[in-house]
Amino acid sequence: MDCASEDCSDNSQRPDSHKDQRVYFVPHRWWKDAQDSMPEADSDKKKGIAFASFPGSSYAGPMKIINNIFNSDLVFSLRREEDSPRIRENGEVGVSGRDFALVSGDMWLQALKWHSDSKNVMKDDKGFSATDSDMADVYPLQLRLSVQRETNSFGVRISKKDNAVELFKRACKMFSVDSEMLCIWDYSDQITFLMNDNNQVPVDCQRQSDQEILLELQVYGLSDSIRCREGPGEAGSLGLTGLQNLGNTCFMNSSLQCLAHTPKLVDYFLEDYIREINHDNPLGMNGEIALAFGDLLRKLWAPGASPVSPRIFKSKLARFAPQFSGFNQHDSQELLAFLLDGLHEDLNRVKCKPYIEVKDGDGRRDEEVADEYWHNHLARNDSVIVDVCQGQYKSTLVCPVCRKVSVTFDPFMYLSLPLPSTTVRTMTITVVSGNGGEMSQLSPYTITVPKNGRFEDLTRALGIACSLGADETLLVAEVYNNCIIRFLEDPTDSLSLIRDADKLVAYRFLKCNVDAPLVVFINQRMEEQYVYGKQTLNWKAFGIPVVDRLYSVTNGSDLRNLYLKWFYPFQNPIEEALENCLVSKETEEDAETEVTTPSLGSNVNELDTPSDGGMEFYVTDEKGTIKNSKILMNEPLAINGDLRLLHVLVCWSEEQLKIYDTQLCSSLPEVFKSGFLAKRPQESVSLYKCLEAFLQEEPLGPEDMWLGLDT
Repeated sequence: MDCASEDCSDNSQRPDSHKDQRVYFVPHRWWKDAQDSMPEADSDKKKGIAFASFPGSSYAGPMKIINNIFNSDLVFSLRREEDSPRIRENGEVGVSGRDFALVSGDMWLQALKWHSDSKNVMKDDKGFSATDSDMADVYPLQLRLSVQRETNSFGVRISKKDNAVELFKRACKMFSVDSEMLCIWDYSDQITFLMNDNNQVPVDCQRQSDQEILLELQVYGLSDSIRCREGPGEAGSLGLTGLQNLGNTCFMNSSLQCLAHTPKLVDYFLEDYIREINHDNPLGMNGEIALAFGDLLRKLWAPGASPVSPRIFKSKLARFAPQFSGFNQHDSQELLAFLLDGLHEDLNRVKCKPYIEVKDGDGRRDEEVADEYWHNHLARNDSVIVDVCQGQYKSTLVCPVCRKVSVTFDPFMYLSLPLPSTTVRTMTITVVSGNGGEMSQLSPYTITVPKNGRFEDLTRALGIACSLGADETLLVAEVYNNCIIRFLEDPTDSLSLIRDADKLVAYRFLKCNVDAPLVVFINQRMEEQYVYGKQTLNWKAFGIPVVDRLYSVTNGSDLRNLYLKWFYPFQNPIEEALENCLVSKETEEDAETEVTTPSLGSNVNELDTPSDGGMEFYVTDEKGTIKNSKILMNEPLAINGDLRLLHVLVCWSEEQLKIYDTQLCSSLPEVFKSGFLAKRPQESVSLYKCLEAFLQEEPLGPEDMWLGLDT
């Protein structure tokens, strides 16, 4: 291809403004024939400067590496004839030199005159204008990308014809960069101008049409792994790009980095994902979230990219989710859930969702029912998010009344897995046998129950721990200040009603006596106290309350024997008991001591210490207040048929306290003491343990009945 003009021989000279500065794109042979026919003097005057055209594949410079990476090359490159390799003998200059030529206006007119009459052939100059928008582009846009080590930039060569603002914006979109990072410079150094998205090519720039210009993309912080690699086979650090913290946006950056390093999502958004955007989905966001996320992901995966500011993405996110506006802290999973839902709706391939009636399993195989449910789900939801992030799980409901089983398969995108340490609770409960004899002993058991479980979970776990027989049952009571304040009998009560500082006792009974009335014995003894510097004696409760069934009990003696059998295991040896009695008699003081009646016993007017050196029994209330009804040993008990619970206060004498070791039954452990288990090394929690905790069966209460309405 030859290019001639009157000013190309001297780049510093500019033609006068009145001269025609237009060039014409004509067949090379057509112009060559006219040039050869001109007189020799005119031919030398109008010859101009010739350019040689060479195939792009002949280039072997350092930018060849980048060409190989992107699997592209230039169609041709131009060089001045004096700087070019040897020209062929026939005068033809490269492949394209045989086809077309760019000539000045006066040379074009002379060629027209030579071929035919100018009046018949002359056409509208605008149809041949090289700057007109309808001019055919013989050589399509070809880009050559190179990493300049000195400037850390990409060099892109484009044709002059495509230097329009629209193509500049297209280049910004192609490289996924902000417009302020992109500049277009003159490549031939003949002129100097800057083009951006706010201006166009200066009209007074006198450049040749065959010149190239440089599109410069500034890439700050180019990594050494990309800058110094020696060949296309070496892998760079693509994707290892950080996100700038805009202010308490760690919750957003962590979620974005997780998605930006999911291989299938990366491959999807680095390709032509725009064609799958669903602009008609009323549940979507008109594709704006998908476009914002795709642009951000491309920036993160750009070669040698510096830390990216997700400001544009955050503003777009806050537009559709105002709860994430501002710079407050938020939950990362909450943002991830909203983003995945938004991407799914924006990229849903289903344009018209059909109505599908769910069918029951009817005893079919789980695989068949699961495939049917998943097919129904895909008929309404089909996107890359479904392909990568969604699945389904099996849910089984069993009616506790009719035992009907209902099986469904529900789709899910994220599972909120519980931590085993936060879903279970450790409780310590003391079990006391209610059968007397050798079984009358206190045994603390530590069990693990669901944190949000019910009381039936506690009795079930405790029964397994203490090897409860099939003919036995447990009665759990809460003890406070050595008195029972309540019985835990309702199996539907929540375990959250039990505090860690509470003290629980489980009484073990035979089921055959479950219909007999209950009797609760409250133990009291005389203790010294100092009130205003004066020594006094007061009745005070001690030990664990004794609970039993009133079966085969007719008089006070039977009631006393029922009570004493609980303390048989706590009897001291005979020799030790006699020695304690002798020591007690020798150290008794004759000083007159003020003795008060049992606690809250204002109805007793005289000293109520056991007169026979044993124990005295009184009918009382649940708080241990003594009534004026002392139980006599030889008289029958006044128990009516409607009595279900009897409270008896037992006053111990000093002699009786020496016979039994009451220290063994004077203290109860708390339900949970943090310092007791803090010394144990904590067990590691794996993902599988979390899944096991999620898959555990869960009883449904009355408030969960809506789950089984369709069954």
